[in-house]
Amino acid sequence: MEHAKPLPSYLVTRYLGWRATEFSENKSWYKHLANEGQRPRAMVISCCDSRVHVTSIFGADAGEFFIHRNIANLVPPFEGNSDHHGTSAAIEYAVTTLKVAHILVLGHSSCGGVHACHNMCRGRAPELEAKDSFVGRWMDILRPGFARVSKIQDDAERETALEQQSVIVSLENLMSFPMVQNAVAGETLSLHGLWHDIGHGNLMVLDGERRKFVALADHANA
Repeated sequence: MEHAKPLPSYLVTRYLGWRATEFSENKSWYKHLANEGQRPRAMVISCCDSRVHVTSIFGADAGEFFIHRNIANLVPPFEGNSDHHGTSAAIEYAVTTLKVAHILVLGHSSCGGVHACHNMCRGRAPELEAKDSFVGRWMDILRPGFARVSKIQDDAERETALEQQSVIVSLENLMSFPMVQNAVAGETLSLHGLWHDIGHGNLMVLDGERRKFVALADHANA
């Protein structure tokens, strides 16, 4: 294809460095992964944001997480039709084929997708209302979350609350998938909500009973 160009030189240099160090030092593990296939214990649904480094946050090695990334870490409601459903396909594969034991939905601070939704819902982004706006129609998923936080007066506080609603809405929508319902009911799958403060390195976990996010250390000691 004439539009496909060679990799930028800095990526070539980084690849060669990885091949000479990380890969070379762990050849047997990578061969094991190639021959035996993946058996991740958890699926992580996170944002496309380049600042969200899931494997670094949890110190994960290759093969540990089945990771799906999209704008604002959203899960759409279950829809059984012939449209293209990338996120839904990833969930189906993780639950029915890989049989992961956990699904983690990971939101984060300063999320551009959530910011766009916030502006759209407040009438500040008419371009996102257009039918052909991919971002706008995707962020429609989060409109129920905006309705829950719309009465918060401070813009910054409201936006942070909406970032956390992106996790809550996604967990609610996960439970609309029959395969997820069955796995949760059979106690072979558990769902988890997390919110990551990028600048401070904090990780908060959703307390399902209280429907609020608490510091991971506080949750662990509860």
